[in-house]
Amino acid sequence: MKVVTNASELPSACAFIPTMGALHAGHSSLFAIAKKYSEHVVASIFVNPLQFESEEDLAKYPRTPDIDIDIAAASGVTHLWLPTQSEIYPEGFTKQSAGPIGDIYEGKSRPGHFDGVLTVVRRLFDLVNPKVAIFGEKDFQQLQLIKTIAGEVEIITAPTIRDSDGLALSSRNIRLTADGRVAASVMHRALTQSTTEDELRAILQSETAFTLDYADFIDEMTFNHAQLDTQHVRAIVAGWINGVRLIDNMPMGNRA
Repeated sequence: MKVVTNASELPSACAFIPTMGALHAGHSSLFAIAKKYSEHVVASIFVNPLQFESEEDLAKYPRTPDIDIDIAAASGVTHLWLPTQSEIYPEGFTKQSAGPIGDIYEGKSRPGHFDGVLTVVRRLFDLVNPKVAIFGEKDFQQLQLIKTIAGEVEIITAPTIRDSDGLALSSRNIRLTADGRVAASVMHRALTQSTTEDELRAILQSETAFTLDYADFIDEMTFNHAQLDTQHVRAIVAGWINGVRLIDNMPMGNRA
């Protein structure tokens, strides 16, 4: 694996996985998928300041650079790109707007978050010029928004990777206490055991350590609230444990 600090050193027509580091098995699954699309698998690590609500939240984001290099190398990444902030955000760069869908659910709780996500992804795509980019389904709202600005980059959707108790893997999980980690399993339990929104919320609220933000059934194509005749219904949930924000989702038609 080659570690590079400038996009000019990257191969063209690659398979690309942008990350913010603190890599785990979920990222490794994305790298494995990328190998099916190109012999050149490029991963980036850049903690994007534009998508955090505060300097405090940015400072708390976990950083594990030595572990990240080992995981990337072991998972088939051929080029690990560690860009500088000046390369990603030169003077006069253009900010992206996430539009109306960027202002609901995660966007409502984290104003400006998706504008920051789309801005960095568009900049990364412009610098790397990948053939395909792989994103996980766990961040479902983010995934759908990225598709709107992808241009000629083909977006490959990867399934959510879960721990043995069903909790979706996330870099933020390492900030949970031992008790909080146990409590967090309520999210997967709620998603798999619910057939109505009332059931979904009741299970989530039965866990006293979990502070609910939202729990809804939506039309996954439009993000409108699901109706009786909605064809593609997805449950989306978010909340906090130990002050750590956790999100998850699951299609309601196929909850295997």
